[in-house]
Amino acid sequence: MPSAVAFLARRLLRPLLLAALVASWPAGTAFAAAPDDAIEFDDTPLTEPLEHPDWFKHSLLDLPQDLAEAKAAGKRGLILYFGQARCAYCKMLLQHALALPDVAAYAREHFDVVPIDIWGLQEVTDLDGKVLTERDFAVREGLNFTPSLVFYDTQGRTALRLRGYYPPYKLRAALEYVADGHYRNEGFPAYLARGDSGLRFEPGDLIDEPFFLPPPHVLDRSRVPGERPLLVVFEQGDCHACDVLHTQPLRDPGIRDLLEQFDAVQLDVRSDTPVVTPDGRRTTARQWAQDLGLFYTPSLLFYDEEGWEIMRVDSVVRFFRLRNVMQYVLARGYVEEPNYQRWRMVGGQ
Repeated sequence: MPSAVAFLARRLLRPLLLAALVASWPAGTAFAAAPDDAIEFDDTPLTEPLEHPDWFKHSLLDLPQDLAEAKAAGKRGLILYFGQARCAYCKMLLQHALALPDVAAYAREHFDVVPIDIWGLQEVTDLDGKVLTERDFAVREGLNFTPSLVFYDTQGRTALRLRGYYPPYKLRAALEYVADGHYRNEGFPAYLARGDSGLRFEPGDLIDEPFFLPPPHVLDRSRVPGERPLLVVFEQGDCHACDVLHTQPLRDPGIRDLLEQFDAVQLDVRSDTPVVTPDGRRTTARQWAQDLGLFYTPSLLFYDEEGWEIMRVDSVVRFFRLRNVMQYVLARGYVEEPNYQRWRMVGGQ
């Protein structure tokens, strides 16, 4: 466990190191955004509705036609943007990440972006020709968080899904991953790992918390159910977003009270620490993270008492969303309403 002095030094140093690193990159690149600006914001619902960028496509939501037009224009595919009018995370995507000149220019050059309102009643014709409302389409796609981006290639195949808001450098990487055709040969986590070396800082310990259960991490619930739901937090030691999670949301008294009602475990995605997973498999923290397809830290995975995954938060998370997700799990809202967003609308938080 790092000392308070060492942790504070690391937290102060990392933004300075990042600033020195990005100074050598071309002006305007997505990586040049200040890390705190990208992941520290008020995530309570907005008071005023959002407007989409004027370069988003004004679509009739006939997706086969939209895809055909993108292909005819020489684009690499289609992006469906699933959002809500008063979503703070959507605001960060639209007014922060996609407002960066190089990200916006790259997205416009290679994709048409079609907005979908997850509560909308307008009819959508999907790529298989089925007609359903925007709301039903979003539920069918299993998109618990907004914003979500679904990338389709020119053949109408799903190339990538991003659930939630990610910092600009992750978004730019996702755009390039699909536009350059890397999705045909490797998964997004492997693609990111190949280019991650330039963004790594000095190795560091994970930040310990009193509510994390100590090893050995025998999480098997397939034979004997647990008494409480399980929260598995995947982190890494040189992770600014992990530092922010620990020093902000996890310091909130209300969130701490909710955490006390979970069996909570912390794992390092780069470690070979032995783990027995909730379904009884023997593996390591590193291998389990790879099997789960994780590409963002911190990632929070929630399991029920019998070891079934309820949901995961593998994108930027702040106070409001984290508190609500934990309440959804603890109230067993998923039993009657598997879709988190609909649960919130019909009587959740």
